[in-house]
Amino acid sequence: MASLFAKPITELKGVGKKRAELYQKLGAPTVGALLRLYPRAYEDWSSPCTVLQAPHDTACAVRATVERVSAPVFTRSGVMLIHVQTADAEGTPLELVFFNNSYIQNLLSSGTCYIFYGKVTINQGKQQMASPIFAKEGQCPGLRPIYPQTKGLPSRTIAAAVQEALQLLPDAMQDPIPQEIRQRYSLCELRYALETIHQPENQESMEVARARLAFEELLVLQLGLLTMKSRTREKSAFVVQKSYLEEFWKLLPFTPTGAQRHAAEEAVQDMQSGWPMNRLIQGDVGSGKTAVAAACCHTVIRSGMQAVLMAPTDILAHQHFASLSAMLQPAGISVGLLTGSLKPKEKAAVKADIADGTLQLLVGTHALLTPDVVFQNLGLVITDEQHRFGVNQRTALAEKSKGTHVLVMSATPIPRTLALMIYGDLDISVIDELPPGRQEIQTFCIDSSKRMRALRFVKKHVHAGRQAYIICPAIDAGNDKASVTQYAQNLQRALPDCRIGALHGRMKPKEKDEIMEHFSGGKIDILVSTTVVEVGVDVPNAVDMLIENAEQYGLSQLHQLRGRVGRGSCQSYCILISDAQNEEARARMQVMCETADGFAIAERDLKLRGPGDFFGSRQHGLPELKIADLNDDFSVLQNAQTVAKEMLAADPPLEAPDHRGLRAEVRLLFQNLGET
Repeated sequence: MASLFAKPITELKGVGKKRAELYQKLGAPTVGALLRLYPRAYEDWSSPCTVLQAPHDTACAVRATVERVSAPVFTRSGVMLIHVQTADAEGTPLELVFFNNSYIQNLLSSGTCYIFYGKVTINQGKQQMASPIFAKEGQCPGLRPIYPQTKGLPSRTIAAAVQEALQLLPDAMQDPIPQEIRQRYSLCELRYALETIHQPENQESMEVARARLAFEELLVLQLGLLTMKSRTREKSAFVVQKSYLEEFWKLLPFTPTGAQRHAAEEAVQDMQSGWPMNRLIQGDVGSGKTAVAAACCHTVIRSGMQAVLMAPTDILAHQHFASLSAMLQPAGISVGLLTGSLKPKEKAAVKADIADGTLQLLVGTHALLTPDVVFQNLGLVITDEQHRFGVNQRTALAEKSKGTHVLVMSATPIPRTLALMIYGDLDISVIDELPPGRQEIQTFCIDSSKRMRALRFVKKHVHAGRQAYIICPAIDAGNDKASVTQYAQNLQRALPDCRIGALHGRMKPKEKDEIMEHFSGGKIDILVSTTVVEVGVDVPNAVDMLIENAEQYGLSQLHQLRGRVGRGSCQSYCILISDAQNEEARARMQVMCETADGFAIAERDLKLRGPGDFFGSRQHGLPELKIADLNDDFSVLQNAQTVAKEMLAADPPLEAPDHRGLRAEVRLLFQNLGET
């Protein structure tokens, strides 16, 4: 099988340079990769129905006998039509219509029974199928695979290439999964799985093949992630000799929750172990992750090392700089800020201070990754909203010092299935407790006819001295989505006594900072913005979050936006405005109104949208799953992780003869991801 991954796709018949580029788009540049391009769905030909049983407007298979093939007729526009009269076993007629296909007269024979696959519709009182695909009875497949497609490369062309590729499978094919593991989990052999997933006889055989391939995919991923984790264990780390947590907690003007204390203690224990910490702190909006990060920074710095925190945006970096300074400067700890928006002289001064140890904690954005940012004695690296950074970026920051402890934080609650997969290289702490006094945000969903009523509600709070966010999905006018620029202008005219501000991603960093400073300082009453305020922005006086075109966002993103309010002592509100009628969008709105639990919301989001869309964009540095389904395969993932741990405990380099196939797959997977 490994040799087929070295065989270019152009070695298949009919695949030249141009078509090979199309296969490359689908992630199949080699014959081996093509065999791993699994069908995304199947047409079910196994149980043909009668004409009257056929569901209208849903593709299905119908068994019918051809009675007459009419001569071609032409429409005024020159389209050739051929009508074919058929009837099923009960005598119910079904008319077939083919467009611009003169060969149909030769392909269909009167008196012969066929299986026709297409959508049955009613046209002028007749049951009709337009341009169905067909096969003679007894010669059709049980399930016909439908492949992911790109323009110029239809599914049927891919299917023909796959059939040729299957013929190239070696006679003596070593299975990468050891026989003992296959027997333990009732998994079929690889050859059967590959042949059957592409040409299944029925649903049952397809499921057997899919189960095997899903297990293998998750096993290879877990082996790779656990190997990454074990490699960090091989490096010597700076060892924290003493915990300074109690000293830090006394600096705070509030009492930390039990969950905060527990998460900080786990992190400090990691740093005392003699191995590099590699831990995720996961917590819902407002759970107090920043205080835990500050506690870790305090312990490391009191132990004689430096710390750095990287945030994905300038706004969030400024927010962290302000809050960490407030918590740590009373302890005499110096905190600096480095972002792309600083002037060259300011950047140079910060870099000089971090290099000579004057600065003990540096907060910044991607600007921290440049080679000229050099630390004197870096002991702790923290990344916030870590799914917005690739694995390479996280690694690049950690590699600025040998044996560095790594802490990553995420305010995006992640279902346990995704957490197991995505954070397989990290230990996980969960802050599942909100600070006392936090009021639950009341959430409502309305349609656009009630918009003015909602704006009057917001205006009432502004007149009482409070502030509000309004979120729009677009920046400029020109489509049917609410746009920040137009909305802010219209709102200023509608509410002339309110101070309106606008914020979006195309603004220069200095402009964004100025707007946020004005909003934080109470100089702006209502901030109209895109989702740039989704994470990290903390304005306790803001009590209203109004989201236009709310159906445009996933549940987790809506939850993040809602978390911008409810950060003070006043009752806060989230108003979702949506005219969407589709079932999935309405289900999302209902979930938001029913619960404020971020982890429950994340589970629902995963079920509604699937893992591919969970983050909006795949910046977390992990591969897209080709066949495993995290909605259904959680137990498979757990089994794969168990096997991966067993294998690596017995044979860390995977050099045993039974493990070499898996080692090759792990290398191939992580090479494709740009990982070493």
